[in-house]
Amino acid sequence: MKKFIAVAGNIGVGKSTLVQMLCAKLNWEPFFEPVTENPYLTDFYRDMSAWSFHSQVFFLAHRLRIHKDLLKFPGSVIQDRSVYEDAEVFAHNLFLRGYLSERDSLTYRALYQTLCEFLPPPDLLIYLRSSVPTLLSRISLRGRAYERSIASDYLIQLNQLYENWIASFTLCPVLTVPADNLDFVMHPVHLDLIVRKVQEKLTGKDEVIFAADEVSQTEG
Repeated sequence: MKKFIAVAGNIGVGKSTLVQMLCAKLNWEPFFEPVTENPYLTDFYRDMSAWSFHSQVFFLAHRLRIHKDLLKFPGSVIQDRSVYEDAEVFAHNLFLRGYLSERDSLTYRALYQTLCEFLPPPDLLIYLRSSVPTLLSRISLRGRAYERSIASDYLIQLNQLYENWIASFTLCPVLTVPADNLDFVMHPVHLDLIVRKVQEKLTGKDEVIFAADEVSQTEG
């Protein structure tokens, strides 16, 4: 039976890498973030207050197109970052920082919420939870020039928004992965543990968690 998993988490937490590695392990199809350049980004970085709404609507449209494509795909799929994060985390963060007006925020959320009523949700959402020091370390390691200016307070705020969103998310089951303690890139046994938990969750087990003794047994 076809399955649809979405992987969520803050900048630098390892979403794309986990999607790639899970798909290789399970022989599923990865769907990554859209690579088309946002035509509003130059204007957005010049004047965020003026262009936040336009930029977020573009990202929402792109994410919905990816969502439609993966639903049409005949086999099981894993998506790198869900459609929900754009609205619940990043657009909301722009509003909290004063870059998205209340009027634009309400209009954007109305559009997002209406569209979500027509979207079949994932069978499982994997949430990669990580502390800011771990995020900063991994961002530094991957060496992307445009990420060098990301400040810790920005990641702290995004982390809090992620936690608020996950706490109220009810569209599908959620598997929370402790990304501070599990390095699935360096340690294959960590990936094996995540795969086992994913399979348990997909079979309908309610209380699937990463117990401290399980994580400690895979360390080293």
